[in-house]
Amino acid sequence: MAAAINEALVGADEGGIPIGSVLVIDGEIVGRGHNRRVQQGSVVLHAEMDCLENAGRLSAADYSRSVLYSTLSPCDMCSGAMLLYGIPRVVIGENRTFRGPEDYVASRGIVVQIVNDETCIRMMQDFTTRHPELWNEDIGV
Repeated sequence: MAAAINEALVGADEGGIPIGSVLVIDGEIVGRGHNRRVQQGSVVLHAEMDCLENAGRLSAADYSRSVLYSTLSPCDMCSGAMLLYGIPRVVIGENRTFRGPEDYVASRGIVVQIVNDETCIRMMQDFTTRHPELWNEDIGV
């Protein structure tokens, strides 16, 4: 989770939304990313999507041994990517600020672990307080 938090801080330093993600296979980080919607003017570059893109093309066997770490509960789009690629486990830094379809992905066989890390919670609370318009744009409110 520390590496995902670091990615979130990089995103915040770039002027973006502080959400980070890493993909781990066999204990090694193979992809990392952060929400870059603001920086790239993108509609899809959530942290998890950026992470998966940066991991590059992997085999189904690789994905089947992976764990996705995200500082915030993945949205429908990012959860769909986990299902599509058969990522068997997701570790979520916090789901108080936003809760994605965790029950649904769990019902489809993904192991969902929520840690509610104080750093992750504080990062998002601070961000949503300082930038409510940007948060509402990103989350679609």
